[in-house]
Amino acid sequence: METSIMNRVRVLFADQLNLARGKYIPKEFAEEGKARFCKGAYAVTYNKDIVPAPGAGVEVGLPDVEAMFDPGAYRIGWEDNTQIALADIYDNDEPSELCGRGALKRILAKWKEKGLTPMVGFEGEAYIFERDADGNWVPYNTPGSFVYGTGPFTDPAGLIDEIWAVAQKIGIHIESFNAEFDAPQYELTMGYTDALKACDDFFLFRTMAREVLYKRGYLLSFMPKPIPDLSGSGLHINLSFNDKKGNNVFAGGTEKDQLSDLVKGCISGLVKHHEAMSAILAPTVNSYARLQPGSLSGYWANWGYDHRGVAVRISGEGGRAARIEHRVGDCAASPYFALSAVLNAALLGCEHDYKLPEAETNDGLETVNTDRHVPASLTEAIAIFKADTDLTNAIGSLITDNYIAIKEAEVEETANLDEQGLIDYYINYI
Repeated sequence: METSIMNRVRVLFADQLNLARGKYIPKEFAEEGKARFCKGAYAVTYNKDIVPAPGAGVEVGLPDVEAMFDPGAYRIGWEDNTQIALADIYDNDEPSELCGRGALKRILAKWKEKGLTPMVGFEGEAYIFERDADGNWVPYNTPGSFVYGTGPFTDPAGLIDEIWAVAQKIGIHIESFNAEFDAPQYELTMGYTDALKACDDFFLFRTMAREVLYKRGYLLSFMPKPIPDLSGSGLHINLSFNDKKGNNVFAGGTEKDQLSDLVKGCISGLVKHHEAMSAILAPTVNSYARLQPGSLSGYWANWGYDHRGVAVRISGEGGRAARIEHRVGDCAASPYFALSAVLNAALLGCEHDYKLPEAETNDGLETVNTDRHVPASLTEAIAIFKADTDLTNAIGSLITDNYIAIKEAEVEETANLDEQGLIDYYINYI
């Protein structure tokens, strides 16, 4: 018998693991604009071990926090008779420093003080899996798929069409979908918009797309390296800034050898903090199987003009479409926390006048003009992130300390897993 639950609200927030934590509540109970959660959501690993992470309240009995939302700003849900409330986390009636969405709002306010509004477009990559006869997840069968492929040879069951239709229904703008380098991998590009909406949209899109396909019997995995012998999946962050009149201030400032001071500052900050940022942008042990030289993954601490072998790419488009693209991250990262790191690093570059290295002129595959690159492991990335106090203080000391504690526990949990065990540890969550 089919059931239908009338007029409910699904309250959601992204935690440190980018899991969509939430509750369903009747709409009449949602009019206050808040729902209570255990602060322990900020104290657990994927394996559900409780970690005494700073700020999570483990030592005082795991008290409550409140997820605060605007009842006048519900998003359309993809489940019947269900609206979405995207929440900020509050602690004792004050914005919680553990909240990734709150961390993003803090850096957006700093850019606003400069008269600038960050504009963002996310490009995510993911693989689709299906069950074999024994119930194991195996790659979705897409015979004839190829990079930039479209049509039934790349998606015989029409799964991407279904995701797109639901995205349209719930008001998420899709810029493009296509098959990526290896089958069954897809690139999923969101529409360009202001930074907070871009994060909200991508967080909801990722949650929706995984749930829609799971009900069909498929697993959409944004895991950075779910198939060891195939290409990794990344999260590219396209960034520009609008002035108070809505004009793109990068316009005219990304031309070769004619970079504006703002563009130079942003790129120099992203390159300067390259190694430390990887702890947030590439947040799993599995992430570092993707981040390898010659992989076009943003491994090297470099930048270039319309160059896919660099970490920070200046787009080939100019004018109103002028932007830079940060290519290091993967979709295991919270979009809020990842973008907070990127915007803070960019601002540090503008404020501290870091020296901008020369643009990459080699192929980025076999030869590069730098010897700096992302760390070899999450363990090394965390150590470098801890030491980069300019960046951790800019993002927020409590949220970074909490995050580090959870990730250090994750490293311990996975230390004795083989390659397949590591994939099994992550794949149902990312």
